Amino acid sequence: MTAIPSPSQAVWHLGPIPIRAYALLMVLAILAGAWLTRRRWAARGGDPGAVGDIATWAVPFGLVGARIYHVATDWQPYFGPGRDPLRVFAIWEGGISIFGALAGGALGVWLACRRRGIPLRDFADALAPGIAIGQAIARWGNWFNQELFGRPTTLPWALEIDPAHRPPGLESTPTYHPAFLYESLWSLGVAGFVIWAERRFHLDRGRTFALYAAAYTAGRAWIEWLRIDRSYHIAGLRLNDWTALLVFAAAVAYLAATRKPAPRHH
Repeated sequence: MTAIPSPSQAVWHLGPIPIRAYALLMVLAILAGAWLTRRRWAARGGDPGAVGDIATWAVPFGLVGARIYHVATDWQPYFGPGRDPLRVFAIWEGGISIFGALAGGALGVWLACRRRGIPLRDFADALAPGIAIGQAIARWGNWFNQELFGRPTTLPWALEIDPAHRPPGLESTPTYHPAFLYESLWSLGVAGFVIWAERRFHLDRGRTFALYAAAYTAGRAWIEWLRIDRSYHIAGLRLNDWTALLVFAAAVAYLAATRKPAPRHH
């Protein structure tokens, strides 16, 4: 049976310093997203240097938001008998949420844009594909950590998971849906689609960002449905599914509310 192998390790040591694949991919994701955003912002006549300044606000706010969302929705590994609450700060072990990152990052971007007098909606439009590219890269951290995979499967592109990382009750099941790969490919597609749609339909005033949010959450809802890691459920759906649905609805509502009227012909 063919399958995608999981990495044999996710940490390398440079002397006493641990080099973690998850952290390296996060840095690469931030750099790639910032590079694309810088190009797009400059093409709009903006100051390319502003992107770095805004990133110094957005990145830490986004990381804090991502961690807060994760811990708030999956607190059992950190609190309670026999748990170590200080692991809340061990972000390099994994455990961050894109929804929390978007919320925290949005706050950081808003604060930075206010300081520099930059219209938030215009900058968000320049930023949108860069976020999707960053997501596509960062998701490979889940591959290295052997986490957040999907249901068992024997498809040719199934992901091999080591016994130590398999869920309780599935210790003898070796292969699962590679949710990280699905989301990475979907995010790449979202980036390309958003850039195409922006040019084709002349999107502006935050509409490019709204389209990104709608497109990403449409795919994320399906991928979330596949995942089998621990999660709160509400009315039979995982919490992240509800978050995706709410963000999708808000994005579509914004697109509808800001739609330009068709020109009248006399």
